[in-house]
Amino acid sequence: MADQYAEMLGEIAGYYSGKLRQHGLSPQGVDWNGEEGQMLRFAQLCRLFDVGAMPISISDIGCGYGALYDYLRKDYAISRYVGVDVSDAMVAAARERFGDDPVAQFEVADAPGEVCDFCVASGIFNVRQDRDDAEWQRLMEKTVEDMNRVSRRGFAFNCLTSYSDREYMRDCLYYADPLYWFDRCKTLYGRNVALLHDYGLYEFTVIVRKTT
Repeated sequence: MADQYAEMLGEIAGYYSGKLRQHGLSPQGVDWNGEEGQMLRFAQLCRLFDVGAMPISISDIGCGYGALYDYLRKDYAISRYVGVDVSDAMVAAARERFGDDPVAQFEVADAPGEVCDFCVASGIFNVRQDRDDAEWQRLMEKTVEDMNRVSRRGFAFNCLTSYSDREYMRDCLYYADPLYWFDRCKTLYGRNVALLHDYGLYEFTVIVRKTT
């Protein structure tokens, strides 16, 4: 599994580096259709945070060029932000944008090397390319396990939904079963789990809040 996992990460890195070269620092550069959908996804992930308990530290798996950090720092008191991405090009772009920011750190990695209050991931489970569903689900399960491991107070992630309209589904994309992920997170990671499937996109967001 280790060799297969490394190979899959290489494929992911190559895919997103190519998108960045093609579209630059834009939602399309991280393979979103546009800014409106990107901001809506960020808003769902941020329902994880208790605004009355600031400042907070956050890690972001698949941070891209730092779009989520841009969003977060406008409305939240962030004591530390750790962004990781498997694409060297994405991390280089993020460092260029935020190199003088003492709060933010960007690293080439598949998971953060330190524990923060919260961990989030947006869009990293969507593009499976030529991998089959079983392979991609194992990758997703490992990543969510990593998110649990590196978060003290909770984590959140999104994914395309298996309830998407069939005529719009594409073979290269992964459509996860939201009920499976709710049950898995509820069983393994915490009693306080929310499944958000009501915000107008063909996807869902899972929020896990840990009791401390």
